[in-house]
Amino acid sequence: MLLLAKPSTIMKHAFIFPGQGSQFTGMGKNLYDTNQTAKQLFERANEIIGFRLSDVMFTGTDADLRQTNVTQPAVFLQSIAAFISMESLSVDMVAGHSLGEFTALVANGVLTFEDALRLVMVRAGAMQKACEQNPGTMAAVLALSDARAEEICTQIQDETGEIVVPANYNCPGQLVISGSNKGIEIACIKMKESGAKRALPLPVGGAFHSPLMAPARQELAAAIAATTFNQPSCPVYQNVVAKAVTNPAQIQQNLVDQLTGPVRWTQTILAMIADGATSFKEVGPGKVLQGLVAKINKEMIVDGVS
Repeated sequence: MLLLAKPSTIMKHAFIFPGQGSQFTGMGKNLYDTNQTAKQLFERANEIIGFRLSDVMFTGTDADLRQTNVTQPAVFLQSIAAFISMESLSVDMVAGHSLGEFTALVANGVLTFEDALRLVMVRAGAMQKACEQNPGTMAAVLALSDARAEEICTQIQDETGEIVVPANYNCPGQLVISGSNKGIEIACIKMKESGAKRALPLPVGGAFHSPLMAPARQELAAAIAATTFNQPSCPVYQNVVAKAVTNPAQIQQNLVDQLTGPVRWTQTILAMIADGATSFKEVGPGKVLQGLVAKINKEMIVDGVS
């Protein structure tokens, strides 16, 4: 199932994997019905999780799929099934958006499918508990510079004590902020006053990638420490550092730090391009990452498989 990176060539192929928010009813059904290997993977996931995740993916409602303990393993499973369904692969570098980082680590051989799925379940459960312990939310800020948005977040925290931080640097002009409900409310007003085209709260269950996720760190860190991380077959570009990482111990630490740190997606894609990436393939549900890459660098070859 796992492939070694091919020797370095002029053309470098980057595989990118989506995160939470890409789910939809019916996801994975075609793969399950048409690919025997993928079907076996779905059934193995059902066994590990202890309920028929595949049934929820195929016929569940939007509300069902928004539950964190469903969303995260569902997107992960769909992405891995799509990855193994491809007949010919040449993988030079990988990255994943938030949750997608775990998929990327299966694609480059750092984690087995089974171990990654178990970690995803631990992560989802720990994040859900953190959301209940520290209520919060997120908001999308459009057409405002990252620097100005960062200044506003810092100002609000200094003046009010409310937590508000940049969470997802998705592409130029598209930043997601995360924090307390009151902090995000204040931030949306100030972002628009500062020239943002839009600053809209998102329908999410918590303040992901912010200090409010701190309660989840210990549980995920313990699970990661108890899991074997192999030497990668190609570099993974991790969210919190936005650069190539090949050291298993550093990969583990970055996964923990990602819970409370930002997803530096713009910086990650630029780093991959600087290191020679000439094409990007999004593997998993939806086309969100394809759109982001095109906005970061319109000259890149971008496509996807789901």
